[in-house]
Amino acid sequence: MGDPFDEGYPADGETPVHQVQVSPFSIDVTAVSNEQFAAFVDETGYRTESEVYGTSAVFHMAVQSSPADVLGTAAGTPWWLNVRGADWAHPMGPLSSWQDIPDHPVTQVSHTDALAYCEWAGRALPTEAQWEFAARGGLEQSRYPWGNDLHGVQANGELEHRCNIWQGTFPTENTVEDGFLTTAPARFFSPNGYGLFQTSGNVWEWCADWFLPKYYKSCLALGTVADPVGPTIGRGRVMRGGSYLCHDSYCNRYRLAARSSNSPESASGNCGFRTVSAP
Repeated sequence: MGDPFDEGYPADGETPVHQVQVSPFSIDVTAVSNEQFAAFVDETGYRTESEVYGTSAVFHMAVQSSPADVLGTAAGTPWWLNVRGADWAHPMGPLSSWQDIPDHPVTQVSHTDALAYCEWAGRALPTEAQWEFAARGGLEQSRYPWGNDLHGVQANGELEHRCNIWQGTFPTENTVEDGFLTTAPARFFSPNGYGLFQTSGNVWEWCADWFLPKYYKSCLALGTVADPVGPTIGRGRVMRGGSYLCHDSYCNRYRLAARSSNSPESASGNCGFRTVSAP
């Protein structure tokens, strides 16, 4: 695990590279879709935290609401708007609907919401180690699920986009060269060597672990680590994979080694999850 290129953010704790052993497990080939999450809600009546709070975070270029429902910006990140009526069923605001994008990853779900889905499904959130092992698809220490180069080259000489991230000047201009301003279908672009789709870009994915930047250093001190479950404390829960908003000028975290975090109750229009077999 970790960043062999030494190009990550020091505060994220992507180094040192260390050896990890994981026991066999199964993992979803895609992030949980809107349609799958709707089945959970229909059967259980579950209300997500965004529904309870009444608002959630939507990227400023994607808002679908009346101006009166935009309640302000997030501190330090003015491209995120706090929108009344934004939730998993209305991911871009009250004028949007999950039914228009049933095969896209569910978003506007908190870590707590993801755990509730897992309990219903008899599954679990992946540990950070499980996620990285599966996301690499059998490639050792590569930058992306397909290798080290972000783009391929098509027969006509044009760039081949392999993941859903930002193109242009963040956060004001997206040229949409990959075809998507926000989420893409969960099963899109080519899968990795294990058959998993979009472990780079599209939506962040919640992991089970607490986030503590110095955790990798403690792992290295122990040598090979078997089935690590992360630290017992942290400043948030781990998120992996990056999202459609990632760009090397702002958030170069669509690399396989990249790590980030958010508070467990937080939700946004670019974070979802996939599940693994329950322990």
